[in-house]
Amino acid sequence: MVKHFDHVTIVVRDIEAAKQFFSLLGFEHDQSVVISGEQFAGYMGVAGIEAEHVTLVLAGADPRMEVQLLGYRQPDPIPDPNINDLNKVGFNHICFAVEDLEGEVKRLRAAGISTRNEILDFHGRKLVFLRGPEGITVELSERYDSVNVAGATPPREADASQY
Repeated sequence: MVKHFDHVTIVVRDIEAAKQFFSLLGFEHDQSVVISGEQFAGYMGVAGIEAEHVTLVLAGADPRMEVQLLGYRQPDPIPDPNINDLNKVGFNHICFAVEDLEGEVKRLRAAGISTRNEILDFHGRKLVFLRGPEGITVELSERYDSVNVAGATPPREADASQY
């Protein structure tokens, strides 16, 4: 049985830009190693692999949460021409919880991070998609509890049929 989310690994061509993006979300550099050789080629299913493997850790997270970056030296990484299409089969996005979505969006936009959309209220959460490294979609989510907020009315829910 699964205990909790451990990590996500993202192949990037610009390790430093990816580290900068995730540092804005609170991730800190933990370690960097180069992976290569038959053991990793067999495990990853990538013949001749040689890649920089960078582990970023979300500061203060319990349990530990990692974003791992892979910068391939060989073979060349394969760009995904459909990375922006959220209707493609397979990986769609990763979502991180925040406490103040509007504040985070303002701070991230000021730092040059662009959003894919405006904030959406949906199922007791405020949500927004960010444009992440290599075009991946990173979502931020703020859960709210309208029952415990004096005088608050939950926002109108989005029509799920539009997705």
